[in-house]
Formats: sequence, C-alpha cells, structure tokens
Amino acid sequence: MTDERVEAYADLLLDYSLGVQAGWQVLVATTTEAQPLAEALSRGLARRGAYCLRRIDFGAPFPVDLDWIEAAPPGLAATMPPLERAVLDGVDAAAFVLAPAGEPGATAVPEHARAAFRAHVTAARARGRRSEIPTVRCDFPCRSFAERAGISLAAYEEVFYAACLRDWEAERRRMEPVRERLDAAGELRIVGEGTDVRLSLEGRRSAIDDGHLNVPGGEVFACPVEDSVEGEIRFSFASGAVEGISLVLRAGEVVDASAERGEDVLRQALATDEGARRVGEVGVGCNDGIAQHLNNVLFDEKMAGTVHLALGHGFEFLGGRNHSDLHWDLVTEPTELWLDRERLL
Repeated sequence: MTDERVEAYADLLLDYSLGVQAGWQVLVATTTEAQPLAEALSRGLARRGAYCLRRIDFGAPFPVDLDWIEAAPPGLAATMPPLERAVLDGVDAAAFVLAPAGEPGATAVPEHARAAFRAHVTAARARGRRSEIPTVRCDFPCRSFAERAGISLAAYEEVFYAACLRDWEAERRRMEPVRERLDAAGELRIVGEGTDVRLSLEGRRSAIDDGHLNVPGGEVFACPVEDSVEGEIRFSFASGAVEGISLVLRAGEVVDASAERGEDVLRQALATDEGARRVGEVGVGCNDGIAQHLNNVLFDEKMAGTVHLALGHGFEFLGGRNHSDLHWDLVTEPTELWLDRERLL
C-alpha cells in the first residue's frame, strides 16, 4: 500500500520547493533506499508535463557515484564526468534526496576519497547555491536515519513528516520577524557552555529557508563577515561520526579545534582547502515540528532554539565571500543569543 505521506511529500517538493513547469527537465538524484519517493517524483513530473532525469545510487551518503570516486586515481576522482556536468548545466531544476543504506557509519566516505567526494557534492549543488535554478536538498525516512536517531523507523517517520509536511507559507510569515531582526543587527553573539563567540553581520542580509532550499525548512540564515568571527564555541549536537566539537576562532579563522569523538574526521575536514577553516554561514533554527535531536544535521539545524555555524562555503546571493568544497553545519543549543544588545533567545 502506498503511504499517502509519500505522495504528499512528492507534491510538496515538485509544486512548492521547485515550482516545476511543463517542459522542464528535472534532475532527481537519490538512492535505492528512497525508491517510493523516486517513483512518486517521476510520476508527478510526468503529470506536470515535465521530464525526469533520474539518478539512482546504491545508498551513498549523497547521491553521487562513490564507488567510482573511491576507485579512481586522485586527480581523476575529484572531477565530474564531462557528460554529467553537461546534464547539471542543462537541467531546469534539481532534487537531491539523501537516503543512505546500512548501519550508522557503514556508508562513511573513506579518508582517501573525502576531498573528491566533497568536490562532487559541491559541483552537483553549485547552480542551486548560486540561485541559478530551483533546487532542493531533502531526505527520505530510511532505516539508517532511524538508527542514527535511536528510534524505530515508524517513530522516525512520524517525526520526519511532522517536520516536513507543514504550511510553509505560514511558516515563512512566522520567521519573517527573525529575519528582520537579523538584517537590522550589526553583531551576533552566541553564549553557552564553553561558548562565547561574536560575529559581524554588518552589510549582510539574511534569508529564510521556508522549504524552497531544504526540506524540512525552518531556519533564518546569513553569511557573517568573513574575518569577524571571534571567540570559542562548543557544539552540543553530534555531527555524524564527530561529537563534542570545540573551536577557537580568531579573525574569522579556526586556530584550535578538538572533539571528544572523531577528532581525526574534524581535522581532515578543516584541511579540505583554504576556506574550510572559516565560517560561511550562521543560522537560527525555527522549526517547532522537530521535537528531538535526531543526529541528522538537516533536521537538527532547523530545530527551534538551536544555532548553527557552517564551516566552509558561503552563499554568494547573501554576500558570502568564502569559497570551499566544505560546507559543514555544526549545531549547538545556546543559553543566550544576542543581536547587538537585544536578546533573541
């Protein structure tokens, strides 16, 4: 029996997130774990008079060909196949649906392939991040996500659809006052356990993720002035294999980093390229449909009351100037969040 929530989710992605029009060529990139959604998206595109270019991987952390990346020589591994690049350059919209396979950690990218893997993810998402075409990055509820969250798949599905299947136009109106306050602020200060960090938003504008960029949406985000981030921060939420991350930043650059678990992964990420040690984004979580930490950054960063910093790539459409193949969202739950001298949280 088809889950009606899957059909509703597909409709949300096609009509609201992407705004698909007749004649469009739409890339749908996902894994075998998301077969019900992939099929619903294909049917939905056909009904809307649009073409589906479907790319199905076998459960990698992001739907790119990780088997090829792992086996290719380093110089070749980081490059997108020319015909695939032509597809990315030619599509009218794209949906990237993450649904990894296996036990938590089983789909981790091997150390030697991580930089190449990030380069493929960056290339796949580049046009969307430049706002050239509508794209959406989302998940499909699968056993691996449920195991990471420590709950049953049925329980995970309940949390998942409660966070995703919302009245996003109403959610946007609810987040608008937060965006206005961020836009009016010159400085943002985050305070919490092991945390006191300041950054400048002077001359930068913020944006609302209301289900057009990611599903679930539910955040207001901006790109801080690159050399302004100063202080110490401890991220209270785990990020995949890394837990208990603490960073010290001076003049916008990470000068010291540690983790209670997975510190080698943290240091490899910071070594991705020159821009990986700088903050490309700051975001405030506003989605009150997410009631618990899921060990899934797409949801954890949207959880109401959280704040996240992303190491690496910023967003040009918001004035961000930091460039990197890394964009790693790290989430914390602060005790205080200040905009200039006014408390937001």
